[in-house]
Amino acid sequence: MMPSFRRPLSGGHAAAVLAAAVLATAVPAQAADTGVPGEQAPPVPLRVATYNIHAGAGQDGIFDLDRTAEAVRGLRADVIGLQEVDVHWGARSAFVDEARALAEELDMRVFFAPIYDLDPAAEGGERRQYGVAVLSRYPVLEAENHEITRLSTQTSDPVPAPAPGFAEVVVNVKGSHVHVYATHLDYRADPSVREAQVADMLDVLAADRGPKILVGDFNAEATAPELAPLWQQLRDAAPDGGGTYPAIDPVKRIDFVTVSPDVTVAGARTVATDASDHRPVVTDVMLHRRGR
Repeated sequence: MMPSFRRPLSGGHAAAVLAAAVLATAVPAQAADTGVPGEQAPPVPLRVATYNIHAGAGQDGIFDLDRTAEAVRGLRADVIGLQEVDVHWGARSAFVDEARALAEELDMRVFFAPIYDLDPAAEGGERRQYGVAVLSRYPVLEAENHEITRLSTQTSDPVPAPAPGFAEVVVNVKGSHVHVYATHLDYRADPSVREAQVADMLDVLAADRGPKILVGDFNAEATAPELAPLWQQLRDAAPDGGGTYPAIDPVKRIDFVTVSPDVTVAGARTVATDASDHRPVVTDVMLHRRGR
């Protein structure tokens, strides 16, 4: 249903910038050096979260980006993958640039990866975009919007085809570099598109070296056959976690933080909040590195 609206998120800190400017703020990596060649350096802690923000509307259907920001702030995460992010999309989110607004309010860097990039609603207006985003307290060294198979919701009689909206950032966490990916998989009952998306994502991950963290709304439970190839390469950080959808009395766990074998999971939990129609998942991990 079409939500009613409250005021959009106001002002905030000026640290947030989009894609190109994010990269310009990155700082050089600091090498891990224990003073003894080959000695294991101390692990680096990182808190990662995933949250489908429902374009800023709560489980009640009311758009309130201030409420969304408070829910995200409460996660106290260092890196957060967001799904269903509107950027000047339409009346449902008051044409707000949600990626920039949230980043400014939370004093975090942001990389927004649109799935859809459409002409303005009116001449001279901003382009209408919708997709995923990654917020980070740490410097972002690289960022890319990858294509994976999608079935468009914006055209009639769509067919599966490559389309953007699979975000990747390389984050410098106190000298340890980690690849973080944010995704939103197809919602339809037919699993064939999700199956193709999983294969596409794994191809992207295979081209990268080092620790990897994939987060997102998978629109399928962990035991779904189309997700099986993921578990050959990655680990579900919260296999005993609670349901994530719907936010009130959830019956499914479809939102995940997943990690490569070289990332240690120290703890994970699902957070109860009705600021969206999904619940977020928060995971504490340890990144391992060696001195030079």
